[in-house]
Amino acid sequence: MKAWQFTSVGAPLRSVELPDPVPGKGEIVIDIKAAGICHSDVGFMDGTITSLLAFTPIVLGHEIAGVISSVGQGVTDFKVGQRVGIPATVESPGTGRNGGFAEKVCVMADQCVHIPDAVPFEQATPAMCAGKTAYQALVTAGRVEKGMNVGIIGFGGLGSLGVQIAKALGANVYVAEVNRQAWESARKLGAEGVSDDIRDFESKQLDVIVDFAGYSVTTASAIDAVRPKGRVIQIGLAEEMATISIQKVTMKEITYVGAANAGTCEGADVLKLMADGSVKSHVIPVAFEDIPESLEKLAKGGVQGRFVAIIDRE
Repeated sequence: MKAWQFTSVGAPLRSVELPDPVPGKGEIVIDIKAAGICHSDVGFMDGTITSLLAFTPIVLGHEIAGVISSVGQGVTDFKVGQRVGIPATVESPGTGRNGGFAEKVCVMADQCVHIPDAVPFEQATPAMCAGKTAYQALVTAGRVEKGMNVGIIGFGGLGSLGVQIAKALGANVYVAEVNRQAWESARKLGAEGVSDDIRDFESKQLDVIVDFAGYSVTTASAIDAVRPKGRVIQIGLAEEMATISIQKVTMKEITYVGAANAGTCEGADVLKLMADGSVKSHVIPVAFEDIPESLEKLAKGGVQGRFVAIIDRE
């Protein structure tokens, strides 16, 4: 099978031919139909989070959707021909084993979820990482409920999904995004207000703020803007360190929570929201051969949407 392999920090992906995987006990093999290209892949390649990889060289790609082509011994919940996705974790393909920048992938069956027929493969892939991460931030960690006022910092691939999930929960949403070209898109998704800085919405008594950006200034702004006894959820990792006001955290009795590794349940829940039309990613389809170029564009920044490689094996 064809695959794109990461070898070392700073090196371009290498085009390789690998043997087709064979499922072992408890495993399934998936013919990949679509593979999302995530900013984390850039982080693996530039050294920022390379330490999370189980080994190198490795086939990256942790947003995977496809059709089961074979099952291993003991697999009972899945069968050949079913549509499945693989919610991303540090143990799953693309991080813990060879991943989705290939024509096939082998994975433990219990790491997979069924994809509803109403969800196209190219939409399912972002749900396996960005979607479930946004869902975890808002639902699992943020405890967002109907009627709450929610702040979203960063209106990229994650933030745009976060806005939609918050709206599906019945929340009022306010967005902070420095790229003003994205403001109209945020409004179209239902944001009540859009600004450069989330502190501009401090008067709205924001119950929960999710920082999808992760810069020191955005984290500090979230602490400033959230209401007393509110919750700030940290998702973005643009910078390693941030300086925040300890006095405000203490005197406002803020809950500051990190959210990083949602599971299969969150992945399945996002797919349900996609199936009923509540959530949709802005997908930019690319060819399998264009994965390296797409990663370069993602590294430069400014991409509005989620690159998804469409994989058709002859």
